[in-house]
Amino acid sequence: MGRLIASECFDSRFFRAIVAALADDFSSDALVLIAHGSTENTQSSAPTRRLADVIRERAIFSEVTCAFKLEAPKIGEVTSLVKAGRVFVAPVTISEGQFTEEIIPFHLGLCTKGDCDCPVGQCNYPRAGTVKGKELIYCEPVGTHSSMTDVLIGRAHEVVRSHPFPREPRPDEIALIIAGHGTKQNSNSRKAIESQVELIRTRNEYADVQPAFMEETPLIADCYEATDARHIVMVPFFIADGLHTVEDIPVLLGEPESRVRELLETGQPTWHNPTERKGKLIWYTKAIGNEPYLPEVILERVREAARQLSALRKPC
Repeated sequence: MGRLIASECFDSRFFRAIVAALADDFSSDALVLIAHGSTENTQSSAPTRRLADVIRERAIFSEVTCAFKLEAPKIGEVTSLVKAGRVFVAPVTISEGQFTEEIIPFHLGLCTKGDCDCPVGQCNYPRAGTVKGKELIYCEPVGTHSSMTDVLIGRAHEVVRSHPFPREPRPDEIALIIAGHGTKQNSNSRKAIESQVELIRTRNEYADVQPAFMEETPLIADCYEATDARHIVMVPFFIADGLHTVEDIPVLLGEPESRVRELLETGQPTWHNPTERKGKLIWYTKAIGNEPYLPEVILERVREAARQLSALRKPC
């Protein structure tokens, strides 16, 4: 994970008083939202662009824009995208994995060790630095914010309430599965998922709460055998309803690939709630990118970064 300069002076608490939040002034600063993007599915970047539009309308920053790894404008162009001298860079991502902790810092110019030749999961870069004459301040990802627990539970409640067939099951009859991508290239990729699973378990609301991944065990495809619960609700912990959520995961859940592609081509949903499979009823929700609270999460990440930097620059 990236390091903060002179971290001994850093107050690590996430939240401050509302009065202090209102005192923040970013009117001379720029905000750039960073996401992965896709060369195959234009919907992948839609939530990030929409978030930028919402925040721009609030006139908090002098400029608000986006940058992507796989779409234009690219991450490496951040310093030329805005005129402001101080730029907050907020990753619209779920976890502190390879993309957030290695690829983005390298392309921003905060990490200069190649793309990236630091040991896996150990890219050591400053979260604030001057690049091409601009001060870049790199914020924490959206998906690790404490509010995500309520967002995920809200998604689960909403889908069974909207599709109560043959009746709306109670939470204590449901196995809640939080689905993510997972990757063996960076162990941090799964931590955001596993952290949310543990937090939800402590509420003792659901019969079972488990993680599941596309590329790591436990696998999404094995979810039917992983729980004794008759009802399963799967929430994809992804920002966008892109290729993974609308095509890959439905196929992993047992939908024929040809059928999924046919539905995509005709603009129809690729999953019907609920679907009965292997003796279980399974509800599958949308990704979290349209959550109305996400702009507030991004702004909180900016405030955190600004206050951390301010605290570091004060005498201990």
